[in-house]
Amino acid sequence: MFKNVIVKTPGNSYINGLTTSNLGKPNLEELFEQHNRYVEALKKCGVEVTHLPANEAFPDSTFVEDTAVLTSEFAIISNPGADARNREIEDIEPAVKNFYNKIHYIKAPGTLDGGDVLQAEKKFYVGISDRTNEEGARQFKEIVEKEGYEATIIPLKEFFHLKTGIAYVGENRMVLAGEFIDHPAFASYEKIIIPKEDEYSANCIQVNDYVIIPAGYLETNRKLNELGYKTIELDMSEFRKHDGGLSCLSLRF
Repeated sequence: MFKNVIVKTPGNSYINGLTTSNLGKPNLEELFEQHNRYVEALKKCGVEVTHLPANEAFPDSTFVEDTAVLTSEFAIISNPGADARNREIEDIEPAVKNFYNKIHYIKAPGTLDGGDVLQAEKKFYVGISDRTNEEGARQFKEIVEKEGYEATIIPLKEFFHLKTGIAYVGENRMVLAGEFIDHPAFASYEKIIIPKEDEYSANCIQVNDYVIIPAGYLETNRKLNELGYKTIELDMSEFRKHDGGLSCLSLRF
């Protein structure tokens, strides 16, 4: 069960953030409303929300997931791989210290984005991407293995971040899209397969009794409901314009 969540309000500078999409310029009014609904959905899931203020110096910093990995026992402050985002950890570290005494750090030349890290019970999966390099993944694996967890490193072929195409929803079940559907690392899980046209919905998050999914993916919603999950659908259009998904917007622990 998650007890706490850290989120960060997007700033007006969000429109200047990094993106690989061609979905157009974000509408800030809609962006702020979507973020508010995201926070309300988290509260419905029964967690305490630590809500950090916007920092206009860091346009992408609403995507707090990339700055840390938080477990029930320890925290890891990451070393984000994009130069423009690296200093976002300055805002996250004090918030994390309010909850953790045991904190590890990914150190240069290693880079790691939290979006490349998936936890499934006592196992971690770490993607090597444009933002997470081999040294960062190696440091992460070393840290968590010393803490009694397993870690598997997975070089990415298609996805921007590992969690772009995968989510763990408990009960030994994985939501999988694209390159992960037949990946041997996930062969032991019950698979909820997401087809190409619905790929964005693979980035969903289980928060206690609910699975939060992007709005507009009826088939994904149906599959989860048939397995007994209660779902909350949220419009993510303005975050998607900057490569953002549901997991990106919070640190859940």
